[in-house]
Amino acid sequence: MTVERPTTRLRVLMNRPGVIVAPGAFDSLSAKLIEQAGFETVYMTGFGASASLLGAPDFGLLTMEEMVRHASHIASAVNIPVIADADNGYGNPINVFRTIREYERAGVAGCHLEDQSLPKRCGHMDGKQVIPAKQFIEKIKAATDARRDPDFVIIARTDARTVNGFDDALERASAYAEAGADMIFFESPLSVDELRKVASSIKVPLVANMAEGGKTPQLPVQELERMGCKLIIFPIGLLLMATKAMRRALKVLRDTGSHAGCFEEMVGFKEFTDLIGLPELLKLSSKYSSE
Repeated sequence: MTVERPTTRLRVLMNRPGVIVAPGAFDSLSAKLIEQAGFETVYMTGFGASASLLGAPDFGLLTMEEMVRHASHIASAVNIPVIADADNGYGNPINVFRTIREYERAGVAGCHLEDQSLPKRCGHMDGKQVIPAKQFIEKIKAATDARRDPDFVIIARTDARTVNGFDDALERASAYAEAGADMIFFESPLSVDELRKVASSIKVPLVANMAEGGKTPQLPVQELERMGCKLIIFPIGLLLMATKAMRRALKVLRDTGSHAGCFEEMVGFKEFTDLIGLPELLKLSSKYSSE
């Protein structure tokens, strides 16, 4: 039986009618939950990766090697395409070339690169800086040249909206599409009208970032689809929900000396071990047992 590559599957999703909804995974477990919930794509959030791996803000602290390893673990945990955050490519166009090769080897279906300068930071934090558009266009060209799998999706993200203003960011987005990006990620539009203008102006599929608590107005998927957006990411909702739930459990334990007060809010032990694949491993163990 021929197994469809994740890259090819993502291209199929991009070419069919309708939007792609990609919740954000901050680790392999959250990716599994996304798949189990019926979503067809996972978004590996850099914000969540930094929080999960380092307990630190998304401030350019993770290296390319750390991000690639994290992406590899997430891609290995699920059978649906993973789109990964690749920050600013971790250097100049030559570094970008290697970054794309490494992400391809990690098994993800695509990644996005941003036009921030070093040190980068989360797109919804203040104080960002961007490199000249011409320099980022060279990075896009390096990225498209580097991929061995023609279906691997290159997403170009501009962070210029909150640095240089809307018009400059829109010009950059159009230029990045012309340079060969498969999709455009216009970070941090500040109003619904800006979202509409971007969606009507960009000639390649558009990413809408519904960063929970961020600078962009929160809109339902249906409205974003009507605007013409193609990929809708919800990067940190699961991370924020999990954080609140863990705080609640820790408070109960601290105050009562037991987790009994929140048992009803927990999944059962068997349900959890089923989720992470224990039945399959037990079958394999039995198959290869000499006893």
